[in-house]
Amino acid sequence: MGLSDYNLSGEQKRNIAHFASIVRLALADDVITEGEEKFLKRLARRFHILDEKYKEILENPNEYSQVTPHSYEERIEHLYDLATMVFADDEVSIEEAKVLKKLVIGLGFSVANAGKVTDEAIHLILNSNDLEDFSKAIKTVNRI
Repeated sequence: MGLSDYNLSGEQKRNIAHFASIVRLALADDVITEGEEKFLKRLARRFHILDEKYKEILENPNEYSQVTPHSYEERIEHLYDLATMVFADDEVSIEEAKVLKKLVIGLGFSVANAGKVTDEAIHLILNSNDLEDFSKAIKTVNRI
């Protein structure tokens, strides 16, 4: 974390940490495809991440710890972004699924349910579900 990171708002730090998690997922198979890059650039704009910070995160995403959102709705939104990245290159690799499962646990989903939540999230994205339908389905699968 650079010196300039100390002046960021809490929300901006959370956005950067979430973005870094998405980059880790994109790099799970050691390659960022054109589809993944487009998705990353779109998210960087949405999260107001400047080019310099974008490049810094791409070079070393592991420098940024995953931040677990407090609200369940935000956790599901983060999961939606992560699952969307898995399919950004039109395929799902085993490596990406493994990283997604770790990130699902990091988001605060139980270890016992992480596999089911991960599988359902991938399935929902593969079937082009929007955030609202995605959220309903994840809540159903994540009932404990």
